[in-house]
Amino acid sequence: MQIALPRIGTVAAWRQEVRRLAAAGIDPAAVIWSVGETAPDLFAAAPPRPATPTQLMLSREAVEGIEMALLHNDPERFARAHALVLRLSRRELRWGDRSDPALRRLLDQQKAVGRDIHKMHGFVRFREVTPPGANRRAFAAWFEPDHHILEAAAPFFARRFGDMDWLIATPTLTARCEAGVLQIEETAARQPPPADATEELWRVYFAAIFNPARLMVTAMKSHMPQKYWKNLPEADLIPGLIRAAETRVRAMHDPNTPAPRLRRRAPAGRG
Repeated sequence: MQIALPRIGTVAAWRQEVRRLAAAGIDPAAVIWSVGETAPDLFAAAPPRPATPTQLMLSREAVEGIEMALLHNDPERFARAHALVLRLSRRELRWGDRSDPALRRLLDQQKAVGRDIHKMHGFVRFREVTPPGANRRAFAAWFEPDHHILEAAAPFFARRFGDMDWLIATPTLTARCEAGVLQIEETAARQPPPADATEELWRVYFAAIFNPARLMVTAMKSHMPQKYWKNLPEADLIPGLIRAAETRVRAMHDPNTPAPRLRRRAPAGRG
């Protein structure tokens, strides 16, 4: 039995399908999940026979955790969550029991998705794309998350930047907010927007607040992984700031030490 979920509203569609399957008593092992359009399998087995229906009863914590984990990029996430929902509803398993391999993996994926959403909130960089004569300022951003988090992460930006029009494009989906209305659509242009006039100001500010005396490279790369650097206008300054940090610290203690000159280079072309 094959079920193709839509690319937008995937989790809500999965929830509806699981309710239907549970009411019909369909074994999770008989279901093949996919996302997007799929061609019918001409050699698929006959539809599974109904078994004993299961009444779904989960705590709010379990529902929120499972739906968060469904945003992971693991292709087996839908099947795993389907089976866990039935086991939890039948009281064969307690939510949070990390001794169960399937539940432990789902909980780990829930945490990974939460971290990815946190990184998106911190590392999206908008560029102004306001057309001439427009009444509202417009901004655009490109972000490449590890998981399918756009729909979960976008309301944060809608609340914070409701007074301007903006879009955030990812390789698969795009969030667009115009006049306070948030919409999700499939991505058409898979490339970052052009640089705007504020990027050099932001780079100057970033260099000015950089404190070489508190530099911890490992911690910095943990909080701001290098995979995000290519879309951050300030990131091309970081290698030079790291190289110059020791000399700058010495200069703080010895006024006779010449301060290093930071080399600035034009942002690399993005495509």
